[in-house]
Amino acid sequence: MKKTTRGGKHGKMLVLFGIASFLIVSFVVIILGEPVFTQLVFDLEGFIETCKDPEVLNCIGLTIGTSFMATGIAFLVGTPLAYILARKKFFGKRVIESIIDLPIMVPHMIAGIAIFSVFYRYGLIGKPLSPIVKFFDAIPGIVVAMLFVSVPFFINPVREGFQSVDPRLEKVARSLGATEWKAFYKITFPIAYKHILAGIGMSWGRGISEFAAVIILAYYPMVASTLIYERFLIGGLEYSRPVAVLLMLICLGIFISFRSVRK
Repeated sequence: MKKTTRGGKHGKMLVLFGIASFLIVSFVVIILGEPVFTQLVFDLEGFIETCKDPEVLNCIGLTIGTSFMATGIAFLVGTPLAYILARKKFFGKRVIESIIDLPIMVPHMIAGIAIFSVFYRYGLIGKPLSPIVKFFDAIPGIVVAMLFVSVPFFINPVREGFQSVDPRLEKVARSLGATEWKAFYKITFPIAYKHILAGIGMSWGRGISEFAAVIILAYYPMVASTLIYERFLIGGLEYSRPVAVLLMLICLGIFISFRSVRK
């Protein structure tokens, strides 16, 4: 009798969890699926024309490329920090972790203003680097804005990945003659690779979605979100929706491929 009762309770829990899961998945699917369905069913010709529009293709290509650049920078400088946060205890560690998480919480418009004040032509970084690189209304400005908002989405999963690796494995490798660096890239890095790939995917996706921070520092050249916003102001939903649908479908395809590689 006890086993039956426990099984019944367990079954009820799964039913409740299933209902909750259905509701949240339906919520996301309806919001994302409605514009796709409406566009492809009722205005397929307009969608096809959008897919051929050089301006749209250039903006989407720029968006994907600059987000990958920002993710690449996050990988190069964020991986060492994630490892230190995962392995070392030091004074101020919680402060650094909070600072890294802050771009998640800061409103995007505030982030854009902060980035602009540092990187515009007379800013703290923008002015001394102005003879070498231009950030205002330029591709480096887009990359900087995407990097700022996306770096927590890379560092946090990678830190969790490094934490999941038993430090004793590194010590064994060191005892067998491996250098600290070799133990890292031969032992720790391969074991944590799924978390690293997750960080790359999350960071890239967050960069793609950024709008406010990008538009303040670099309205031109246009990324996809800026183009969609401009077209919405000019022609409303009918003019902006095809671009939004095309970007959603491209990102969906990339994420499906990315998750397939992770497995």
